[in-house]
Amino acid sequence: MEFLIGGLGFVLFFLYDWNRVVWKKDWMSRFFLAGCLCQAAAGVGILRAIWREPGKGWMYFLFGALMFLAALIYTLFFALPFDSTYCQEADGHKACRSGIYGWCRHPGIWWFLGCFLCMGLACGDSRKVWYGLGLSFLNLLYAWYQDLWIFPKEFSDYEDYRKEVPFLLPRKRLKRG
Repeated sequence: MEFLIGGLGFVLFFLYDWNRVVWKKDWMSRFFLAGCLCQAAAGVGILRAIWREPGKGWMYFLFGALMFLAALIYTLFFALPFDSTYCQEADGHKACRSGIYGWCRHPGIWWFLGCFLCMGLACGDSRKVWYGLGLSFLNLLYAWYQDLWIFPKEFSDYEDYRKEVPFLLPRKRLKRG
């Protein structure tokens, strides 16, 4: 059931982004929030499994999951200009190149993977580990979708950004000047 909820979250994310650049229907603007709630519900499902039967070293893995979750929340909601990213139409504004978004184009991939992998390991249940890896794979597909189709339409300078900043493997840019 958790995988269906997590999968539904990604369907909502895909539709939200497509709507931002193609359909532009007001009623679909809430799909991102709904997708986030689905991911949270999926995470709560794993947490319930941890409480029922924790795996060996579960506290350490759970602490790791919380650290990765904090990094994910920071990356998605604080390292980006929130209003233009989530509240306004995709209108050809410029891609964020500051901070972590100057290191790689989709840094949240790593934090999501770490969070769900650590939660699965905290369960001590290999099915939950595979579940976390499955959701992380869907997240990777979502990042590719954004990188290839959505962001080039949303950001006026995305092609240049793509040439400057690697897709997933972070690198700290040297300051020029």
